[in-house]
Amino acid sequence: MIRIEFEEPNVEVCNCCNNEIIRLTRFVFKDEDAFAVYYLKFTKGHDDKFVTGIISIGDWGTDYPKNRFAFPFRIWTNENNYQVGLMDKDESEWQQDLLGTILDRKDALNHPWIKEVFHITDHIVDEDKVLIEYFN
Repeated sequence: MIRIEFEEPNVEVCNCCNNEIIRLTRFVFKDEDAFAVYYLKFTKGHDDKFVTGIISIGDWGTDYPKNRFAFPFRIWTNENNYQVGLMDKDESEWQQDLLGTILDRKDALNHPWIKEVFHITDHIVDEDKVLIEYFN
C-alpha cells in the first residue's frame, strides 16, 4: 500500500512572465517504509499546460544514494485523461546526486522498477490536490 506525504508548495515568480512557478516535494511510503520521493514543477498561466517531475525510488533509509534510481517524467492532459511520459535525464532540471542514478527514457522503460514508477504516477494524478487543481 502506498501513502504520500504532502509538503507545502514552494512558490516562485517566473522571470519571463511573472506567473507563479509551483514546486512540490512529496515523500512516498510503501507499507509505511520510506520508498520514494518525487518532485513536481509547473508554471501557472502558461498556455502549454504540463508538469515536469522526477521520481526517485530505492533505499531511502540512508543518505547514501547508491541503491536509488530516478525517473524523469512529464504529465499533461489529453481531453479528459492524464498522460504520463518519461523523459531523458538531460531534459530534467533535477540532477542531484541524492536522487541516485537518473535514467534516460530508454533505460527507465527497461528498468525492473518501471511498474512502481507508473503506480506512483497513478497516485499522483488521483491524490495530489495541487496538481489536480492546476489541470482543472
